[in-house]
Amino acid sequence: MNEKVRYSATELQHFAQALLSKAGLDEPKAKAVAATLVDGDLMGHDTHGLALLAPYIGEIERATMTRTGEPDVISDRGASLLWDGRRLPGPWLVLKGIETLAPRAREYGSATLVIRRSHHIACLASYLEKATADGFMIVLSSSDPAVQSVAPHGGTRSVFTPNPIAAGIPTSGTPFLIDVSSSTVTNAMTARRHKAGQLFDEACFIDANGEPSRDPGVLSANPPGSILPVGGLTWGHKGFGLALLIEAMTGGLAGHGRADPADGWGATVFLSLYDPAAFGGPDAFTRQMDWIGDACRENPPRPGVANVRMPGDRGLSLKRDQLRDGVALHPTIAPALEACAERYDLRFPAALTE
Repeated sequence: MNEKVRYSATELQHFAQALLSKAGLDEPKAKAVAATLVDGDLMGHDTHGLALLAPYIGEIERATMTRTGEPDVISDRGASLLWDGRRLPGPWLVLKGIETLAPRAREYGSATLVIRRSHHIACLASYLEKATADGFMIVLSSSDPAVQSVAPHGGTRSVFTPNPIAAGIPTSGTPFLIDVSSSTVTNAMTARRHKAGQLFDEACFIDANGEPSRDPGVLSANPPGSILPVGGLTWGHKGFGLALLIEAMTGGLAGHGRADPADGWGATVFLSLYDPAAFGGPDAFTRQMDWIGDACRENPPRPGVANVRMPGDRGLSLKRDQLRDGVALHPTIAPALEACAERYDLRFPAALTE
């Protein structure tokens, strides 16, 4: 991020919504996508925030993102649902999914939605706070059956996407917001580093011969290499197992995944809400989670570490700071969006400080 140049979060959201609307999204969808992307930057996930807006505009222009309409309900058994997302905007589908599941989770204790043929869903962490604020625990994961960039442990040919999984856990204070991938690095960060000519500090990849590499360029080599699963060369069975679980939760339950013809950049999504009131009760849940949070945050830090942070602590703190002081965007984002704005006779927001 360029810390010297900041932008108003409100102005960024208004700009993103206006741009998406001019490109053809109806108002509710444009609003949902804009809010989700800005939230990604607010929380520091700058490869999955407004960096995605220009590619999304391209998808709308090519008609590979559906502009209007509703998802098709394939199955509805009360506590479990399956939608065909019809390649509608992923952020809008996920937010609509949370709203759909909330009353069902209150009634049944938990409720699950799987979405096939969603478009890309952006930053998973950005959805979690909405659910935890209402007292729910949320689990969200996704895969993209059209993309292969991660090899199975012991193999050399890509099969999976980074297959992220996220969870929001309510507490009496700051919720735990977990957002991790089953791979060492993401596709977006790999592409950014490759474009900038930068190596990673660790061997996050293998080339086509299975040799470890720090170079993101191995993914675009001929033949291509792969991103390693979490755990790397030695303990990659852990990330491999997690990737398999996410494939079952998404493609398996959706009945649509890698066994089917590729359908363009997008996602298959698993979303589940849990109401602690249906189990040990919200007070008991909070007491347990607060104890865990205290035990971790008060844990003596190892050398070189200031303090132990819980997942979400940094992101939520950064969000508060950037809402107050302005959003520091990665330097590649504004030029890309200025080019989009020109096509639609819009102006990218002026910086707060230079």
